[in-house]
Amino acid sequence: MRTLYERLRDLLPESGVRAGATDETGRDLQSLASEFLCHQHVGEMLDLYDVNCVFDVGANTGQYGRELRELGYTGRIVSFEPASAAFERLAEAAAGDPEWRVHRLALGREESVTAVHTGWDTMNSLLPPSDYGRARYERFTETRTEEVRVRRLADVLDEALDGIDDPRPFLKMDTQGYDLEVFTGAGDRIAEFVGLLSEVALLRLYEGSPRMDESVAAYEAAGFETTGLYSVSRDPATGRVVEFDCVMMRAKRAR
Repeated sequence: MRTLYERLRDLLPESGVRAGATDETGRDLQSLASEFLCHQHVGEMLDLYDVNCVFDVGANTGQYGRELRELGYTGRIVSFEPASAAFERLAEAAAGDPEWRVHRLALGREESVTAVHTGWDTMNSLLPPSDYGRARYERFTETRTEEVRVRRLADVLDEALDGIDDPRPFLKMDTQGYDLEVFTGAGDRIAEFVGLLSEVALLRLYEGSPRMDESVAAYEAAGFETTGLYSVSRDPATGRVVEFDCVMMRAKRAR
């Protein structure tokens, strides 16, 4: 899949925005522009907080890692993706980049083996779709599952950070309703992270996923403060925001 920047360039020709323009995924200019602004903001935060390791949880095919490199981030990236087809493309994207490590794993609250729902493109999830999700997205009507290993973030930290002097990690989560489980699996070691990015939901696409207020409250209780909030998608029938990308930093760790 092409990067966000390549897709935006197609929608923004020199002559101006094409009316009703969408990219190959069906996303319109407004949602892509919001994502673009989010990435720019994250790039600024990575510089401000001297981040030297980004945990890319829910990496899919490597889009986020490639965009980090386009932003000029040169530090370590550690990507986690459980779905086998997506992981193959992720491994290809990271090949040749010695500071980009990839793992075919899910991260969660506790060590286990479970099933991931696949065949949903960028929306593969460890959770089944909600009634709202099935009504919203046709892709949810058919699903395949495959068995995956789940580990705790706390248990992979030492290996991921090995060799980095004065680690200053940032946690990016895009796990389709599972972000709070990933976060909880860090335990007390979440204090080592200088910031995070989480996709938080106002309208739940996945059964059992937390609402935005629950997720943000947990992040705030751990010492993170909001620096940016960017809409990811809207309900086309009502205009309601479905999900936000929420960027939060540990202000005391700024340099």
